[in-house]
Amino acid sequence: MKLFVGLGNPGEKYARNRHNIGFMAVDRLADDHGFGPWKSKFQGALSEGRLGSQKVLLLKPGTFMNRSGQSVGEAMRFFKLNSVDVTVFHDELDLAPGKVRVKAGGGHAGHNGLRSIHDHIGAAYDRVRLGIGHPGRKEMVSAYVLGDFAKADAEWLDAVLRGLSDGAQFLAQDDPGKFMNAVALRTAPPRSSKSERPAEPTATSSQAPVAESDDRTPMQKLMDKFR
Repeated sequence: MKLFVGLGNPGEKYARNRHNIGFMAVDRLADDHGFGPWKSKFQGALSEGRLGSQKVLLLKPGTFMNRSGQSVGEAMRFFKLNSVDVTVFHDELDLAPGKVRVKAGGGHAGHNGLRSIHDHIGAAYDRVRLGIGHPGRKEMVSAYVLGDFAKADAEWLDAVLRGLSDGAQFLAQDDPGKFMNAVALRTAPPRSSKSERPAEPTATSSQAPVAESDDRTPMQKLMDKFR
């Protein structure tokens, strides 16, 4: 059994915030893969389903970002899971918008949600880092992450969420390579190897006009000059 956690802040006010891309990710998985209805459990919302042969629990902590670990810890202990069974989807300032990376363990890099999870279950859990870019200055970070995605972000954001959904079963099977391949097919699809068919040459471009045949006799040609 796996526990996939999406990080964000509860409530409609925060629904489209950059900080809530983790919520968006698990919502997409639930919708695309036929998970059960969201139920209020573990100080959050829980949905159960399957990804391939693996049973997976989706969790959206309702404790606000900086106390996310309370909800994650409760769910993990109830289902008798280890921290290595937990994968957290979260926003990442240090990745460009649309970039996705998988990481096993490590520090929290100042992310309030990860910091709280560290406090409750330790650092040995997996993360799916979802790039949202950096506003450029440290003092702008709070307003930036709590701001909504712009309309111009819609295309890459949809590609990322589709890619996460496509590769989710590989993530549940502990195959991050195949998961990342599935994401890449959505976010950076390969270009077609077929070259475009060249245009037909025209008389005005690469092909000179064909001269009409002239079957007149030499005498007729001479007489025509004086007409």
